[in-house]
Amino acid sequence: MEKVQDRKRFEHTVGVEYTAAALAMCHGASVSDARIAGLLHDCAKCLSDRRQLSVCEKYGISVSGLEKRNPFLLHAKVGACLAREKYGVEKEDVLNAILYHTTGREEMSLLEKIIFVADYIEPGRKKASNLEEIRKLAFQDLDQAMIRILEDTLSYLEGSGGEVDPMTETTLRYYKPQ
Repeated sequence: MEKVQDRKRFEHTVGVEYTAAALAMCHGASVSDARIAGLLHDCAKCLSDRRQLSVCEKYGISVSGLEKRNPFLLHAKVGACLAREKYGVEKEDVLNAILYHTTGREEMSLLEKIIFVADYIEPGRKKASNLEEIRKLAFQDLDQAMIRILEDTLSYLEGSGGEVDPMTETTLRYYKPQ
């Protein structure tokens, strides 16, 4: 990854790998799978919008209207594809952890939750709200940590005028008790 990512992105990637391994140990998931998914979760992030759209076309990956307007959102889909096609990852759970690391989804596996949370709480993150509290919570209750992350993400996007992926809202409704 160091060869295909800029320094800042690579440092983030290593932070996610480290955090994912720690969460996997804590919650009883495969440390090896967590490390692989952590290393590859942003493998498409440094690709140009044009290149990501090209990969989608080549591999028949559907692109929503939201993604057409904001192609940088494609990096999770493209990353899962590259993990399989370029890096030889075959485990569906690892591929899904990469695919859903930005939005989450209903009925996430333990590994999917770990990568989703690790991406938000890794040591290099500084600006996210309630970060220290969420970092502690992640080692106690992954679902509660996910809820806090989803709420913070939606609040940030709504406050900044950013477009919200409907999957993020669906994920929050699924995990947050009414």
